[in-house]
Amino acid sequence: MSRNIQPVTGMKDVLQAEIGVWQHVERTAAAVLAAYGYGEIRVPVVEHTELFKRAIGEYTDVVEKEMYTFTDLGGDSLTLRPEATAGVVRACISNGLLRGARLKLWCQGPMFRHEKPQKGRYRQFNQVDVEAIGFAGPDVDIELIALSARLWKLLGLTRVKLQINSLGTPEARRAYRELLTAYFRGHFAALDPDSQRRLEGNPLRILDSKVASTQAIVANAPVLTDHLDPESAAHFAELRAGLDALGIAYTVNPRLVRGLDYYSRTVFEWITDALGAQDAVCSGGRYDGLIAQMGGDATPAVGFAMGVERIVELVKIAGMEPKAPSPDVFVMAQGDTAQRSALQLAEQLRDAFPGRGVVVHCGQAKFKTQFRRADESGARLALIVGDDELARGVVALKPLRGADTTQTEHPVADLTARVDEFFRRST
Repeated sequence: MSRNIQPVTGMKDVLQAEIGVWQHVERTAAAVLAAYGYGEIRVPVVEHTELFKRAIGEYTDVVEKEMYTFTDLGGDSLTLRPEATAGVVRACISNGLLRGARLKLWCQGPMFRHEKPQKGRYRQFNQVDVEAIGFAGPDVDIELIALSARLWKLLGLTRVKLQINSLGTPEARRAYRELLTAYFRGHFAALDPDSQRRLEGNPLRILDSKVASTQAIVANAPVLTDHLDPESAAHFAELRAGLDALGIAYTVNPRLVRGLDYYSRTVFEWITDALGAQDAVCSGGRYDGLIAQMGGDATPAVGFAMGVERIVELVKIAGMEPKAPSPDVFVMAQGDTAQRSALQLAEQLRDAFPGRGVVVHCGQAKFKTQFRRADESGARLALIVGDDELARGVVALKPLRGADTTQTEHPVADLTARVDEFFRRST
């Protein structure tokens, strides 16, 4: 006997019982983004591998260890997208959107990273990605953080905290890298193997190390915010002043460098204490040099991505899951003629009352069973169709909620009017 085929490790089904909270998160995010003037864009799940190597950086965990890369039948190296920003930037360049660009864009969908699965971290995971392209000042950085703060408020999430930092310009970061490299060379033997390897390629990645012995060394390393160029320092000061003015609480975390090489100046993360080790809920920052690095016109940009799975878990923990919608009318029938008529009458009600839920009990069952299922559905009104009643030209209506649940008969021709009367009376 062959065994059942199981899901791929780290890839999760989202079942009907859970989909309501997912849709609630996604609808709320889409509404907030629309209110702030951001428009949706959709980009491919598969891109050329070189795109991510060039955008994310050769010495990042994502490129070195986590990407799902394969060679297609044409011999091209392709990768399932591990994040969305590179694809959005590529789309803007390849579709000629960047000249004088002032774009506010967002997209959502699955990303793929070959990480060790655990609660809140999957190999296929979903993100909402938001990008503001063509804006150089800190006002847009502030807007994006305010937008995300408003989303948490609407979702009822309180166990999230904001951390911010500035990475400065590439020139300031190069000078800082020299300081950092000299410092870590003095502790080379005590670094973990990954950090030793990264020392020459990108020593900033060492600041992200999760190895305890390396973290102890990192604790005394030079701090980037002490070595910012004047313009970046002013940008960061305006960012903090703007957040203060909006009453958005934050902590400056000088070790926050983010996991992707394309960031400059502002970086930020919303973190939580509710999900164990996977504490980052929403992360982002400014990437002013990325578009030129990828062959487009030099264009400033800033964005963030939020993990839908983690936000869904936070909504559940907060007890803010939306109630599953109940149908308005449950249609039940017995008899061959009645069952055919039930489908026709249900379509008639759907035409008359767009947006109202009308559910038909399909399949044979006694009326007692159908009434039980109607009650379980949460419907407010039952439409009862029988062969004998149809022969007399009538159907029955029975309220399922409230004090008066008296069943009444009505001519089939009057059905829509009687149902409308019920809705008006019960609203």
